[in-house]
Amino acid sequence: MTSKPAETSKNVDKVYNVLFLCTHNSARSVIAEAIMTSLGRGRFRGYSAGSQPRGAVNRHAMELLERLNYDTSVIRSKSWDEFAVPGAPRMDFVFTVCDNAANETCPVWPGQPMTAHWGVADPSETVGSEAEIAAAFADTHRMLYQRISIFTSLPLASLDEVALQDALDGIGREAATAQLET
Repeated sequence: MTSKPAETSKNVDKVYNVLFLCTHNSARSVIAEAIMTSLGRGRFRGYSAGSQPRGAVNRHAMELLERLNYDTSVIRSKSWDEFAVPGAPRMDFVFTVCDNAANETCPVWPGQPMTAHWGVADPSETVGSEAEIAAAFADTHRMLYQRISIFTSLPLASLDEVALQDALDGIGREAATAQLET
């Protein structure tokens, strides 16, 4: 999808909507939603959804977000169908954060948002002690925070469609490479 979010003098104050997708919308995508809303305050608004939502946020994800003082009042597990219906917030960007969701056929998003894949290992699949599970969730937060921080720092007004798409894809590629090296 190659449409570029328009940044003109009329919408310099525009808040960009960013949707994070994951199969179950219980860990990675909700963590990304909270980070985006916090880091992007005033410029970006985070959302999350899943193709097969669990219906509940993973308790370790919620504990992490609360411990790090994120606003969790609107965090919930929900279907991506909520964002493909008339009246839903129009997305400017859609990022998949799990490999399964990246390979699924997504709904058609109104407005043709820019998309990219920023896959992260699923911390909810971690087996071990409470400390090991907490460490996996903390690592997921760190990786997503890094990516979202890079994204929110992009000079959107000065990037054309191709350069912006390259930057979005590069965030996912560079992060995947870094994951393999650790």
